[in-house]
Amino acid sequence: MTDPDDFGPETLDAQHVRGGQLGLPSRVTYHVLHALARLAALGYFRAYARNAKALPATGAVIIAPVHRSNLDVPLLGATCPRRLRYLAKGSLFRKRFWAWFLTVIGGFPLERESTADRGALNAAIRVLERGEALVVFPEGERKSGPTVHPMADGAVWLAARTGAPILPVGIGGSEQALPKGANVPKPRRLVFLYGDLVPAPRPDAGRRRVSRSQLRTFSDELRATLQDLFDEAQVLAGSPNPPEADRPALD
Repeated sequence: MTDPDDFGPETLDAQHVRGGQLGLPSRVTYHVLHALARLAALGYFRAYARNAKALPATGAVIIAPVHRSNLDVPLLGATCPRRLRYLAKGSLFRKRFWAWFLTVIGGFPLERESTADRGALNAAIRVLERGEALVVFPEGERKSGPTVHPMADGAVWLAARTGAPILPVGIGGSEQALPKGANVPKPRRLVFLYGDLVPAPRPDAGRRRVSRSQLRTFSDELRATLQDLFDEAQVLAGSPNPPEADRPALD
């Protein structure tokens, strides 16, 4: 018998299609949660978005933020002018409450244990084909520290596959407000700094698909852009990253 607290992606998929359009009850609940998150963002964290005009008002776009805290998802959504969908870590959907909560705010699971979770990738493609805004954390998961980690394949692959542009976002102050292992957030300023919209990579002349070398180059450039945005966002949040020479090496 299934544990009533277990609510894995298979059970989740039985109740909704990953990446599908959410029904009226979910939309109503989302607006209530969004209003509460916005109150917390503005009142407790003094959070704000800078250069949010870079986000297209309509149409498919892949939002690619740095990720240092569990605050990133709810407060990015609270300060963003568009409703967002999220490609999220599958293990977060194991418990019934979190599966419900993440689904309502627009999330759907990606199983990282699989080398390629085709169900999640197809769901992400459907979301973008409907012209929605999809958040994909390009570092792959929540990290720690001042250095942006090497990019996972997801965001860049989806951009090449769908033609959706990527919007990099630096988030300042979130790790200082709620680092890994902490349960109670501190009232620190949070800044969501939007970069310039980056067009999706296109195949070289005479080729049908974007090559692996092109994807690697695109990923390296995206990483450099995110590092600049992260550094600037940290300064704006009052918690600047140390100079590059003083940063610890990545594991």
